[in-house]
Amino acid sequence: MGIIAWIFIGLLAGLIAKALMPGKDPGGFIITMLIGIAGGLLGGWLGKVIFGVDSIDGFFDLSTWIAAIVGSLILLVLYRVFTGNRRHA
Repeated sequence: MGIIAWIFIGLLAGLIAKALMPGKDPGGFIITMLIGIAGGLLGGWLGKVIFGVDSIDGFFDLSTWIAAIVGSLILLVLYRVFTGNRRHA
């Protein structure tokens, strides 16, 4: 997949992750996209390491989207843990 496809998947995976975990985050649209892109890479890597499958096969494969969304959820949780309490300072 090309870089444009990764950005598009990352954007949508980040938005889906935020929809699944609603709440106020100290970040906007750019942070959502970056979390999604990094989450897609993390999800693909975890799928390969844990299950021994190549979960990033193509743009329209369900495994690609599931890996990107799960990776984005993991990163969103970590992002909230490390930056969630800074708003009250």
